[in-house]
Amino acid sequence: MSEEIGKFTIQLEQEDDYAFRVKFDLKKAPDIIMDEPPPLGERNGPNASRMLAAAAANCLSASLMFCLAKEDVPARNVHTEVTCTMIRNEKKRLRVGRLDVSITAGDELLASRKLDRCMTLFEDFCVVTASIREGIPVGVEVVNSAGDLLHKAE
Repeated sequence: MSEEIGKFTIQLEQEDDYAFRVKFDLKKAPDIIMDEPPPLGERNGPNASRMLAAAAANCLSASLMFCLAKEDVPARNVHTEVTCTMIRNEKKRLRVGRLDVSITAGDELLASRKLDRCMTLFEDFCVVTASIREGIPVGVEVVNSAGDLLHKAE
């Protein structure tokens, strides 16, 4: 059985047409504009699919860094790329069909003695990706700066 341990509230206010100002519940977080692509919107900001992809990629990157380095995280040691594949379902409705995340971790981060253990754990501790995976396939890979594959999961 699930146990509720917290909540947060984010506010959206329509600016114009399909553009919304997103106001986070954090004092130092700036508002952002989200907008749909044409023909509905003007693409003046990311749409919800892009935010979902960014959230999964960010969560996986942070989870990997936390596992490998905890408080002693080296700066500029991770580059992450996420590809979102859009599909049409059987009713011809547009859906996020798949996310593929590729994390390139630098040598300083990969020097961790916990590397092997972290490769088996970090995905499960990513709140966003673990939640998304209940309905959307998410592929994950970790490579080093030379491009050598260190981890792959479907």
